[in-house]
Amino acid sequence: MVEPLGRNISRIAWGITGSADQLIETYSVLVHIKERTGVDPMVFLSREGATVMKWYRLWERIQKDFPDFKVEEGPNSPFIAGRLQMGFYDFLLIAPATANTVAKIVSGIADTLVTNAVSQTAKGKTPIFILPADRKRGTVKAVSPAGKVFDLTMRKVDVENSEKLAKMENITVLESAYDIYDIVGLERPAEDITRKYLP
Repeated sequence: MVEPLGRNISRIAWGITGSADQLIETYSVLVHIKERTGVDPMVFLSREGATVMKWYRLWERIQKDFPDFKVEEGPNSPFIAGRLQMGFYDFLLIAPATANTVAKIVSGIADTLVTNAVSQTAKGKTPIFILPADRKRGTVKAVSPAGKVFDLTMRKVDVENSEKLAKMENITVLESAYDIYDIVGLERPAEDITRKYLP
């Protein structure tokens, strides 16, 4: 469980990186929240985020569900940092976040659209929520774009970076895509919503 922000949510900034871990779940949750609240997130994708959306057959869906989404052209293009710094959005969500993105954030590197967004937002008072792909030591089940299930063993360095991330100012690390319901103060659905939103 994550503490709700305790206010009406009207503006969400959502960054997607090139991780497939919990991508379907995160996408389904954000579409569901949009349907329940009418809040239309400002969605921005890293270059690899756009690639993974295509691999997992979400490219056509995002054009329908979030037609104003943006794709990275450079660290500050399209320009979104200003509004993030000034508190225009209620919170910044990066989900899912690759191990590479997390490593850059904890090292203070801001050379991509997503890492720059986090860096600039952290200078203001807008809360940041990040769902890292590599959260816990051990082996997890992963699903390929073709639906094949296989095992992935988390690297120690990646898990340690996620642990460092959790200690950074103004950042809350999420354990699950369903934690996003807690942030906005909505009850979690009892059913598996990915069945409704699968491509």
